[in-house]
Amino acid sequence: MILSKACEYGVRAMLYLASAPRDTYVASRAVSEDLGLPYSFFAKVVQTLAHSGLLSSQRGPSGGVALAKDPSEVTLAEVVTAIDGETLFTECVLGLPGCGQEKPCPLHAQWTFTRTHISAFFQTATIASLMEDGDYRLGSLFSAPEE
Repeated sequence: MILSKACEYGVRAMLYLASAPRDTYVASRAVSEDLGLPYSFFAKVVQTLAHSGLLSSQRGPSGGVALAKDPSEVTLAEVVTAIDGETLFTECVLGLPGCGQEKPCPLHAQWTFTRTHISAFFQTATIASLMEDGDYRLGSLFSAPEE
């Protein structure tokens, strides 16, 4: 697992909200329930994404959360960085301080190669492009009814 649990929830929420009609606010509790996520933890993730400008939130009876930008304008890297920071793209996979060319860890060369490819994918993959790539089992609130 490369992403934290919070980051996994954040990506899932962004994908889920991308399936909602544009500019529709969805109750955070409804999202967490539909995705099967613990509400209190999920609420913190939503707060982080809202603070970073990726989600907008609105209080009140018709409130909830919605994407703050078009899904085609939000990269996977933005979501990951908002929640986990840039460590996925910059740090040693083993978490060893000082790992680098002069003092490499046992995985340094392989991780540097892999990290470059992961970074490129995360920088180019948008929420919209990920939605086009398949069924993410993201819940049923916005799913079309089966015939």
